[in-house]
Order: sequence, then structure tokens, then C-alpha cells
Amino acid sequence: MSVTTGVRAPAAARVVGVDVARCIALIGMISTHVVPMRDADGGLALAHELAGGRASALFAVLAGTSLALMSGGSEPLHGRRRAAVSAGLAVRAGVIAVIGLALGELPTTIAIILTYYGVLFLLGLPFLGLRWRTLAALGGTWLLVGPVVSQAVRPLLPPRGFDNPRLAGLGDPWQMVTELTFTGYYPAVPWLGYLLVGMAVGRADLRRRGTALVVLAIGIVLAAVSWLVSEALLSRPSVTRALLATAPQPDVTVEQLRRILEEGTFGTTPTGSWWWLAVHAPHSGTPFDLAHTTGTALAVLGLCLVAGRLWPRTMAVLFGAGAMTLTLYTLHVVLRTPPFLPEDDVGTFAWHVVIVLSLGAAFRLMSLRGPLETVTTALAHRAGDQVSRA
Repeated sequence: MSVTTGVRAPAAARVVGVDVARCIALIGMISTHVVPMRDADGGLALAHELAGGRASALFAVLAGTSLALMSGGSEPLHGRRRAAVSAGLAVRAGVIAVIGLALGELPTTIAIILTYYGVLFLLGLPFLGLRWRTLAALGGTWLLVGPVVSQAVRPLLPPRGFDNPRLAGLGDPWQMVTELTFTGYYPAVPWLGYLLVGMAVGRADLRRRGTALVVLAIGIVLAAVSWLVSEALLSRPSVTRALLATAPQPDVTVEQLRRILEEGTFGTTPTGSWWWLAVHAPHSGTPFDLAHTTGTALAVLGLCLVAGRLWPRTMAVLFGAGAMTLTLYTLHVVLRTPPFLPEDDVGTFAWHVVIVLSLGAAFRLMSLRGPLETVTTALAHRAGDQVSRA
């Protein structure tokens, strides 16, 4: 799900480390879609321990990084050039959202991210003219404020559904808008913090060796501190009682609450108690969840930037899937439907990984874009050119 639009102004060279990180995010999401949640002993499976909530957050942070790279990198664009890039990104956002709606019609158990992703891109467009310090400050602030806004607003909105956004849902636009922005699996408004932090990274000078190390260090500290503070709060008996009293299901036991917090909460938390904002469960959208997963995303990105500098050609081929994630994510969703590879097991996961890595390497060796990337690039070119000529 690379956000490269192909708008002719400006031209941006690919950053190998960013593609490597995208590939890791794709594999992480595949693992959470395919590997069973629990292992044979009843514990949380390793794939979900590592990638649950973190893989999708990595995609969102990388979306921001790519938005920044495509709009001038460390020097933000202004005037007509920024308008051209913004038009191309808006078109790309629309194409991604439509692809997501079409995939929502398929018989799959995957919570499809693409339509949410398209909305997130649109929310990021007003911030394209900002420099990294401002973006970092806004992103850090929104990681804290966004969940609070969501917790206050969601009781006023229609109850969420648990189906994927789909073309048929266009008949009820208010329901779709509220799910895409606040109540759904990947709510775009609180997730804007991910995007802004990623844009701050993209506005830094990624050509400098020290940038990757700083991103890595900040990520490790942020992930660790947010996790430890959340754990300290959750260890208080009064907090546990508040969560039990307002849990999604009635009469939840302490053990059941533990499993809920371990497995995740499908995008949002209950709104009956403000103490839900203290949890760091996957896909809970709390300040601690967003801060922790932002930290892990920055740590992964920092490592990938280092690896991309050390072994650029090798990494570009081995992780070539990161340059065509829109095509390969779409293929993965299709393969999860009968009669292809819909089973939930480690063997199916291995097949999905082999397919996406092989295709990514082959396209990279042939210097080809993915099919969906080619289409969206052409449409983005057209929109950008029209704005440039206006």
C-alpha cells in the first residue's frame, strides 16, 4: 500500500529502507490474518504477540513518511507544485478507498484496511506544507488527544457494524463516514497521529546516517515507556474493577478481561469508563496503544533504514514486495477467499509469504511497478498535470 502517487512534480527516488519496512508490515498483517490467534497450549500465538496491532500501525506511519517524501522530502513544497502533488494524492486516496470497498464484497474474514487508509491520506493533505518539528509536535499531541476526542464523540454516533466497508454501504453514507473516522476497525481520526509522526520522519533528511539511528532510539524509548506506564496503571485494583464493570460483555471475569486485552478490541474501546484509555491492547486506539505501536513502527523503520543503507541492492530485491504493497495486499485478500488459500494455519501463512516475496522480487528485478500501482500512478499523473496547467 505504498502511497507513491507518481505526480511528476516532484520526482522522488525510492528509499530502500522504507520499502523494506513496508514489506515487513505486509508480512506482519498477513500473519495476523492467517495464523490462528491461539497456539496449541492456549497461549497467544507468536505472530499475534509480535504483529498484532503493530503491523497496521507500521503501515500508517509509513503512509505519512511517503506523503512527506512525495511532497518535497525535507523541503516542503508550496504553491502550484504542492497543489499538483495534493491533487495526485487525493486521486490515489480515492482509488485505494474504492479498491477497499470492492474487496469488502468478498467472502473474507479479514478486516480490510484500504478504505480507512484512503480516508487517512485525505486527512493528511492539509499538513503537507509543514516541517518536521511542527509535524512531530502535532503528531505527538494527537496521539494523546485523538483517543480522548474519540472516547467523547463515539457515544453520540451510530452503533458500529463489524462488516468491512463495502460498495453496498454507500447507501448509508453517515454510517460509513462514522465508521471510517471514529468507530471502525482502523478509525482514521485517532490514527491521524500515526500519519503525522510518519510525515515528520519523511521531512527529516533520510540521507543522513544519523537520522535512522535517531528514529530507532526514539521508537524504542516510546514503545517501552508507553507499555510500562500502561501496565502500571492496569495493575491497580480500582482500574481493573472499572474495566470489568464496563466491559463489552456482561459478567466478564478477570481471566476473560485479560484475554480481551491480550487479543485486542477491534479498533475501539468501550466508552463506559475513561479508564479504558489506560489499556495498550492491540487495536484499542488508546493513547498508550497508539504511542506504543508508533514506537514499534519507528524502531522497525529505523532498523530498515540502516539495513537499506548497508545493503541497498540486496534489500531492494529481497523486500521488493514493499514497492508494490497495494497490489500484493489486494492479492492476499483475494487469496484468503475460497477456493484459494482461506485456511487459518501456519502452512497457509508460508504460502502467502512465498507468493508475495517472489512476486515482489521478480517485479523489482524487472524494474516493473505492480499493476494497481501502475493504474493509480497514471491517474495521479493526470490529476497533477491538470492542476499544474490550470
